[in-house]
Amino acid sequence: QVQLVESGGGLVQAGGSLRLSCAASISIFGFNTMGWYRQAPGKQRELVATITRGGRMDYADSVTVRFTISRDNAKNTVYLQMNSLKPEDTAVYFCNAATPTKNYWGQGTQVTVSS
Repeated sequence: QVQLVESGGGLVQAGGSLRLSCAASISIFGFNTMGWYRQAPGKQRELVATITRGGRMDYADSVTVRFTISRDNAKNTVYLQMNSLKPEDTAVYFCNAATPTKNYWGQGTQVTVSS
């Protein structure tokens, strides 16, 4: 049993910032990769950012520079710092944790960016 508990979503004005948190119920060293995905109404879920066990970070082109993924191993938590938010960032954001054979998802947290 693995649980991913998300927090930090909400309503923010364009240009503002939010910090999403994803707390795992086990050591995040148990995962090869952790990351954030998002899904807007009527659209497919898309990759936002990932971080590997070794600390390599990757970002979608649409969020590079503006977003930063990070982790606190002692807290078993992965973060997504979102700056310079745009209305097109509005979506449900999902935390993901992956091993070679399993894929875990958080419940999703709503991020709404107003213009």
